[in-house]
Amino acid sequence: MTAETAQGWQSALDSVVVYAQGAVCRRLARGSVPPDGRVRVRGLPRSLDPGSLRARVVGAPGVRVTEARVEVEAEPRTTGTPHESRREVERLRDAYAAARGRRDRQLSLIDEVGALRPVPPARRREDPYRRTPVDAWLELAGFVDERLGGLHTRLVELEEALDRVEHELAVAEDRLARASTDAPSAHVETTVCAVLTLDGTGDAEVELELEYGVPGAVWVPAYRLTYRQGDGSGRLVLRASVAQRTGEDWTGVRIALATADLRRRTDLPRLRSVRIGRRQPDPTPSGWREPPAGLADLFAGYDAAGPRPATVAAAVAVAAGSAPVGAAPVPVPPPPPPPQGYGAPPPAALPVPGGASPDVFGIPAPAQQVRSRPGAKPRTGGRSFAGAPAAMAPAAPAAPGGAAPPPPPAQAAGPPQPSGAELDYAALVLCGPDEQGGRRGRLFPDSPFDPVTAEHRRRAEAVAALPLPGHAVRPRESAGSFDHRFDATARADIPSDGTWHTVTVAQIPVGLRTEYLCVPSVEQTVYATLVLSNATDKALLAGPVEVTVDDDFLLTAALPTLAPGGVRRVGLGPAEGIRVTRRTNLHESASGLRGNTTVLDHRVHVELANRLARPVTVEVRERVPVTSEPDVRIEERADWTAHEDGTGPEHLAPGTRVWRVDLPAGGTAALDGGYEIRIPAGKALVGGNRRS
Repeated sequence: MTAETAQGWQSALDSVVVYAQGAVCRRLARGSVPPDGRVRVRGLPRSLDPGSLRARVVGAPGVRVTEARVEVEAEPRTTGTPHESRREVERLRDAYAAARGRRDRQLSLIDEVGALRPVPPARRREDPYRRTPVDAWLELAGFVDERLGGLHTRLVELEEALDRVEHELAVAEDRLARASTDAPSAHVETTVCAVLTLDGTGDAEVELELEYGVPGAVWVPAYRLTYRQGDGSGRLVLRASVAQRTGEDWTGVRIALATADLRRRTDLPRLRSVRIGRRQPDPTPSGWREPPAGLADLFAGYDAAGPRPATVAAAVAVAAGSAPVGAAPVPVPPPPPPPQGYGAPPPAALPVPGGASPDVFGIPAPAQQVRSRPGAKPRTGGRSFAGAPAAMAPAAPAAPGGAAPPPPPAQAAGPPQPSGAELDYAALVLCGPDEQGGRRGRLFPDSPFDPVTAEHRRRAEAVAALPLPGHAVRPRESAGSFDHRFDATARADIPSDGTWHTVTVAQIPVGLRTEYLCVPSVEQTVYATLVLSNATDKALLAGPVEVTVDDDFLLTAALPTLAPGGVRRVGLGPAEGIRVTRRTNLHESASGLRGNTTVLDHRVHVELANRLARPVTVEVRERVPVTSEPDVRIEERADWTAHEDGTGPEHLAPGTRVWRVDLPAGGTAALDGGYEIRIPAGKALVGGNRRS
């Protein structure tokens, strides 16, 4: 039973998990199991990763999936209407080409008319001079001017029409680029199917669950914060900006957002042994085998059947010792790049002067013992992978003039290191007799994507280069060392157009309070801030937050990453209703028995005025100098408090002092503080001390 005769089931997309880059989709299909157990599930996107397909039977313990593979079907469209945007772009391209042709023809006609010049007849030596017919010259000039005037007027009309068509074409192309890629092609209908083999009870209706990964999906978090002044809590709505170009529209699906990397490493590191003494070769990787003997004779009958087709290259390499004596040297083209794959021959080894053979497995040439017998064929099997040296190579004739050939290139020592694709025997393809470069008769990994699928994947992966919204941060940059998943409470619709779409995920309760801060020594402005506390078990990633106060939109700020149980501060901008003024006074004197200690007395005076209709709490920050010299003393004279490191939403610099003042509505307050700096004469700077 072939895949073409398998029973076809329709599927529906049920849920999608969007990762930092890429997504995992889950489809559901239902139907009756045919007697042969072959089922073809349709509706998969063209950009899916074939290696990520997973299938299982839901709710039927006696039925299981024994085989799953991806197939692509393409057939000409005989019915239906092609994509409207694509058809409009094709029409406008034809119109643009026609308008440009008319404009170019008009320009050529203007050049022809502008090139009209009066040409007098050739004068012979014995002919007398003739009078110039000025009237004819003027008449020709008038005709040219009149003709050029009409042509230029027509040229302006044609250029305006060309600009109009070019603008319409640019708009249509942009609309087509932003359109959903779920629409079929204009002429070819492509269907990606999952061919499954079920083992179990026949003629039973079962439900299949298909899971596969697709590129071309990204997301960034966004928030909306709503609160009322005076309340100790607010409502934080987690939203997400999602963009996808996977080739299928996500209509009515459950959306989940994850911060994990879908392409993260899963292989464990290998701990190799440390050997003391003579170096020993590493063991050959499991599953790798040397090319079989006599592989060159596999296509002997094919080569003896007749000449090759014209499309095959006619260059033939002559082995050493096979050319007749006295024959002229045949120029040998440069060898092709060494093929990669299972059983691939090694790169051609260059001869070593003196008949020494190249190194094998990193052993020096003198340590090798190369024996040859008359009539023996040179060994060309060598190694199968790039970077592995050949075991033996035939000697090449010396260069003309007795010059020694160049030394062989340095090659990696040790056994071959095949990749995972080269050890995937189910994906290896045997190359035919028409392959070149030593590929015939050997196994190579087959490309999992045809050119059309590769183009779909390239367009899908271009979504990762979309410009981010304002204040947006990618999940992997803000998540840090943890991974988390956010499940949306409702189903959503996201078309495959490669633009940002906003999806509401969930509502997160947060604790908040409004604080007013000012640093008058730097700027005499009071700033309003929101202190957010996350009491849930979910982390809040960095992103833009729209702040709404008392049902009025205030601003869009940047929310930092807020771990579970964390507290962070979000700035809301200057508070115009609170004023602050700062004045300072410095008095310098000397003290001590001989006046050998300089005393710098700093006085600070801060005034606050609340013009709001509600009481507020203002935090005023000042600074006191810090010193590492034991002889320099700093004495404070104020009622401020030292801000302990790590007790607030952010870390403050050493020497920071804080005043916390409660201001009633319309009230004022005055704050006085200061400090003395006592500097011994031996620590004083020559030429004066810094006073601020």
